[in-house]
Amino acid sequence: MWRMARPRKPLLSRDRIVEAAGALVDAEGLEAVSTRRLAAALGVSGPSLYNHFRTKDEILDAVADAVSSRVDLSMFEGVGGSGGAGGEDGQDWRGALQAWAHSYRDALADHPNIVPVLARGPGRRPAGLRVADAVFGAMTAAGWPAAHATRIGALMRYFILGSAVGSFARGFVDDRAAYDPADYPHLGQAHLLAERQREVDEGAFETGLEALLDGLALQYEALRRGERPA
Repeated sequence: MWRMARPRKPLLSRDRIVEAAGALVDAEGLEAVSTRRLAAALGVSGPSLYNHFRTKDEILDAVADAVSSRVDLSMFEGVGGSGGAGGEDGQDWRGALQAWAHSYRDALADHPNIVPVLARGPGRRPAGLRVADAVFGAMTAAGWPAAHATRIGALMRYFILGSAVGSFARGFVDDRAAYDPADYPHLGQAHLLAERQREVDEGAFETGLEALLDGLALQYEALRRGERPA
């Protein structure tokens, strides 16, 4: 019986294009993505990409959404309950936001170059919209007014995405002479920051997250007492 020969290369698909584009973004940044570069990486002709994506922006949106899809949202299940604090069986809203922040930051850790695309907002991206829906739904279920829930979602995104853009510690060079005490009297140990990058950056994230959640907790208690938060 006659059979068609199997193609030597895997058939082109959206997933293969997104994977190749993501690798380019990680290695060289957003500007590295082009029809020519992707076609060469995939071993296909440039026009064949347009059967799956109309523009470069659509490809980058898909790469961004692939990263968003790795964010765990299970901590928002069951938020609400008695008094909006989570109830006996549910996660409290603060704990949910804290766990989500860590999951989101972890998802971005290896893909900082895609952050500018994510910062534009979810648009029509399915995974991004699921993230926004889960956060807003959990906050309103916990008793936050809709307007506050929207602000919380925005605030958390600002903080998490900002933390993924770059490293504070790596912004300093390992050269004591660069920080002459005569010019910078308080930066005598700044040359040590680069080698402690993980400790400094993770510590800053934890400090900022706790401060942010502490502030929200104060506003939440004020709302429950019927007061207008500052």
